[in-house]
Amino acid sequence: MAENKEKLFDQFPEVSYQEWRTKVEADLKGADFNKKLVWRTNEGFNVEPVYRAEDIAGLKTTDSLPGQFPYVRGTRTDNDWLSRQNIVADTPEEANAIALDVLNKGINSLGFKVADPADVATLLKGITLSAVEINLNCCPGKAVAVAEELVKLIKAEGCEATFKGSVNYNPLRRQFRHGVEGVDTPAIVAEACKLLDIVAPVPGVRCLAVDSDILANAGAFIYQELGYALAWGTAWLTALTEAGRSASEVASRIKFNMCVSSNFFMEIAKFRAARMLWAQIVEQYKPTDADAAKMMVCATTSLFNQTIYDAHVNLLRSQTETFSACVAGVDSIVVTPFDVAYKKPDAFSERIARNQQFLLKEESHMDKVVDPAGGSYYVEHLTVAIAQEAWKLFLEVEEKGGFFAAVGEGAVQKAVNESCEKRHTDVARRKEILLGTNQYPNINEKAAEKIEKGEGCHCGCSAEKGPNALTMKRAATDFEALRLETEAAAKRPKVFMLTIGNLAMRLARAQFSTNFFGCAGYEIIDNLGFNTVEEGVDAALAKDADVIVLCSSDDEYAELAPAAFKYLDGRAEFVVAGAPACTDDLKAAGIKDFVHVRCNVLDTLRDFNARLLNK
Repeated sequence: MAENKEKLFDQFPEVSYQEWRTKVEADLKGADFNKKLVWRTNEGFNVEPVYRAEDIAGLKTTDSLPGQFPYVRGTRTDNDWLSRQNIVADTPEEANAIALDVLNKGINSLGFKVADPADVATLLKGITLSAVEINLNCCPGKAVAVAEELVKLIKAEGCEATFKGSVNYNPLRRQFRHGVEGVDTPAIVAEACKLLDIVAPVPGVRCLAVDSDILANAGAFIYQELGYALAWGTAWLTALTEAGRSASEVASRIKFNMCVSSNFFMEIAKFRAARMLWAQIVEQYKPTDADAAKMMVCATTSLFNQTIYDAHVNLLRSQTETFSACVAGVDSIVVTPFDVAYKKPDAFSERIARNQQFLLKEESHMDKVVDPAGGSYYVEHLTVAIAQEAWKLFLEVEEKGGFFAAVGEGAVQKAVNESCEKRHTDVARRKEILLGTNQYPNINEKAAEKIEKGEGCHCGCSAEKGPNALTMKRAATDFEALRLETEAAAKRPKVFMLTIGNLAMRLARAQFSTNFFGCAGYEIIDNLGFNTVEEGVDAALAKDADVIVLCSSDDEYAELAPAAFKYLDGRAEFVVAGAPACTDDLKAAGIKDFVHVRCNVLDTLRDFNARLLNK
């Protein structure tokens, strides 16, 4: 058969951006294009509704191939990332047994918490160290001893040349978790130099941690996590090269432990931008080994957006996040079990977490495709835009003395806590959606009985939180506290939908109000509609309703709302669903409660809880 070389797109005329824009503006019927279709990100730049080839013309992100400097398209020529599981156990023996089990289930990277350096041998008993990536997480003061134990085992097995893994030395944990003031940089450098000497015989051990995931899980925006991660890595480079270490030695020992959130395309762009910027930073230190500029990244799915209510939605979040990370070409991925926000993960949740990665590898073959997002007009634009915002933050930190100084004085924590507060406000106002928590809740779900652990630090230390500590509060925490308060009440409030008038509007507003009050865990009583407000109020009171929500159209509220309010005569709380033009007149008549899209849902429901649960 002769090859068909006909170019089908040649049959269609080329459409310019201006022609497309003109057509869209006509379809908007006078609505503002920028307000309707342009998205303003938390990162400080606008995202257009469409991107074209001319939008990436001249961008240098498209000039290199996977495995080529500056590694925007990946540090490897394959995408076979490591599937990592962090082992959660009560004893070293139990941790070892779990590790041996999961190694037979597809895991090829392990993470352990080490309480006592003497436990390292027990944790790794029976594990072939040359075949599995080993990552040991410990308190900063124990890192040297843990590294000594690890290197001893590696030498005994004779796999110095093939071992891959890390000893997580993060001397800033107490500053982040507990707000300890000041950073003793000379002491940090001295300890880091000891570590470098200990792991020197094993090239594959990374021991200088950049744990930017703690910032993301504290509510940092994407550009903040990236900007601070770059500044943190640079702090290691600067401090240790000034102490006489070579740039190649230091850079090759740094490991970036980063978070990945559910903002799918932005996260892909973040990791691509991270590799590009880090490679250029390392290049300025003139390493003798070109590979030292390659960023090693372990991506862990987010804790900040995990929820206790409707917890299986966490699976959807973490699957999206895992997909972002693998498309972006990270080195290893940890999928956070869906139940970790309220209990110790069990065998089921850990199995599901493993399988989320295996689905992408074994069924979607994402490990066979390098940088699938490369060349995408949208992703390339996002990569550069995020890089620019992160670079601004990086330069700001450097100008103020570097990352260690910024953490010591609390500047980093303050900025992240401000972002966290903004995000909590956005969740409260539904500008940031948490499905099942502040939108479309499972109204009849109970969660109090399944909660086995509280919020906060579980590292075993007894340090109090100071003013410079990270907030470390999940996005859903306030809504969950609200619902748990409802669960604990002697009587569950009932909300009755008094639907009347215009069919389409009453149904829409009843649905909106159901979701609104359902976020507090109230019982919802919906209805098909009433002929008069008196009939509706009587039906509500017969059901022992605590709140009656009038659901109708704006035009009808001027007559229906005062009549219903007067007939109710204070026998229950009265709410109007919407923000009609006659709102001021209704308020003058004594009606004070309105629910609509501009409400702060959390504050409104807190007010209702205060009224209803104390009766």
